[in-house]
Amino acid sequence: MNPQLIHPTIQKEFNMQTLVIVSHPYPEQSVAIKSLQQIAEQTADVTVRHLETLYQNDLARFDIAAEQKAHEAADRIVYLFPIHWFNLTPMLKAYLNQVWSYGWSFGPNGTALKDKEMQVVVTAGANALTYSEQGLIRSSMDEVLTPMKASAYYVGMKYNQPLAFYGAVGASPETLATFQAAFAERLQTPLGSVLLK
Repeated sequence: MNPQLIHPTIQKEFNMQTLVIVSHPYPEQSVAIKSLQQIAEQTADVTVRHLETLYQNDLARFDIAAEQKAHEAADRIVYLFPIHWFNLTPMLKAYLNQVWSYGWSFGPNGTALKDKEMQVVVTAGANALTYSEQGLIRSSMDEVLTPMKASAYYVGMKYNQPLAFYGAVGASPETLATFQAAFAERLQTPLGSVLLK
């Protein structure tokens, strides 16, 4: 259906709200993540929160109420970060530990994230071969991201197929443009269309 043909009072029902949580341990060195963040900031109905910008790497400064409110307002939550020693960034791990609290995201009455979509978007300095059974770490990106998948399912979220961009360190402008185009497309995909099978 052409959105321009929808009556303005009905249009709002079709506007998916997306929250993008960005984390980079070295924001001043960020190139690929920064380029992807710019795409999110230019996309309608997308709210971007960069953890290191908001909280300056201080793991005790999270505004839990504000972060939970931002999550509650979203239909899809994107976690955008570089793979850091084959894991989340330290800031993002601490953030999830504190924001996804007992009684809010899990436990009694902890249903705030139930039925929302999780979309993980990562960059990796290494190439795709590294993240394969034949590669140096003998693990796929899906396997590296298993904690995110498990966490999503544990709190009742739907888990989208992760979006991974390889060779991010020193990527050319042309490569970064392809990353941006793929991310822009993923941000616009309808709810439920890229769920992990």
